[in-house]
Amino acid sequence: MEDQSTTRFRLDIAYQGTDFNGWGRQPGLRTVQGEIEAAFATIFRRHGDAPTLTVAGRTDAGVHATGQVAHVDLTDAQVASLQRRRGTHQQFPLGEALRRRVNGVLGPVADVILTGATVAPEGFDARFSAIWRRYEYRVADAVALHDPLQRHRTAWVSAQLDVEAMDAAALGLLGLHDFASYCKPRDGATTIRTLQSFGWTKDDDGVLVAEVKADAFCHSMVRALVGACVAVGEGRLAAEELIALRDDRQRTNAFKVMPARGLTLKQVGYPDDVGLALRALQTRAMRTL
Repeated sequence: MEDQSTTRFRLDIAYQGTDFNGWGRQPGLRTVQGEIEAAFATIFRRHGDAPTLTVAGRTDAGVHATGQVAHVDLTDAQVASLQRRRGTHQQFPLGEALRRRVNGVLGPVADVILTGATVAPEGFDARFSAIWRRYEYRVADAVALHDPLQRHRTAWVSAQLDVEAMDAAALGLLGLHDFASYCKPRDGATTIRTLQSFGWTKDDDGVLVAEVKADAFCHSMVRALVGACVAVGEGRLAAEELIALRDDRQRTNAFKVMPARGLTLKQVGYPDDVGLALRALQTRAMRTL
């Protein structure tokens, strides 16, 4: 029997990570991937095996997202079923029909939703076609507003922080480097990354906001980079020490890794459609300095 042809969909996803055990499915634990794939299982229960997701970047427990991206491959039977919803004669584009069906199963006040769904262009791979990921981290220091309504997405610290010193320290870390000092090691995984932008500002409530952008991030890298900058803002480390720590390529206890709740994945960037397949091929190659 020949395999059925499939159609790939790009999914744009937002979630509050507070009550999730991260992105990736885990037996007996509630995860973002698990929730969406369970919705697929409900929607396509009469049309073959439930499809699985490929994500741009796996997020840890407690990390949020407003701009996560994934892809899913649906069989012809599953695609056809999207336009045969009982009780309605209204027709939507395939991607919009999928988005509505998934969000309907996830519920009217869900902590994960699809913000968009479209038929993906040729060569699109949510993970390997990406050229950058952008995160935001929020820190309320001693003089910032500690807003209880923002506590799930903001880390609170007791010290007053020097945002200008933190911004200067962040700038010094940019470029292509081995960030092993700022990552939790994983067997067989490279820690070489290109940190494209990293800076600090203050919002209207005095909350310090870091924006961090790189081609990719290794495990806990953003929270470690933020923790190092917080140590600079407290006066416990100098900016040049962050560079020396990076170049040492060894895990250190010179700073604390910040908690997950302050971190949000804001956006994933992709090349023009004609460059998607080539980018995926390049990304699969091992990085070297």
